[in-house]
Amino acid sequence: MNEQTLIHFIHELCLHAGEDQTFADTFWEKLREDEEILQEFIYYITHSSFSCKAKVEGYTVVDIMVWQMDHFKARLDRDNTGTRQNGDRMLLLAFDTLLNMRLDPRPYIQKLQNETGTDYPDKY
Repeated sequence: MNEQTLIHFIHELCLHAGEDQTFADTFWEKLREDEEILQEFIYYITHSSFSCKAKVEGYTVVDIMVWQMDHFKARLDRDNTGTRQNGDRMLLLAFDTLLNMRLDPRPYIQKLQNETGTDYPDKY
């Protein structure tokens, strides 16, 4: 996939996800700097599926998407996150989180392990 096609895809994804040009440009810069996550992103674009080869501390983009769904469950019920029925936003934010995790995984791992949905007894 050539760079222009990839950049166009990112801008379209951001548009559909409700993110602006600045977010798209920043996302592209971070993605360019991480070959492993870039390849995972390209794999998703070309296959509409995940290879799950890109990992940060053992976590993949799919793990992040599952966490997002669990973590935001209460807010999704109220529909105030912007991710409800917006798969593009969920996908974009999962890849962005994985890129951010590469720089400093500890806070994200703590969230992945501790912040979950509220649909089980004794959560609070």
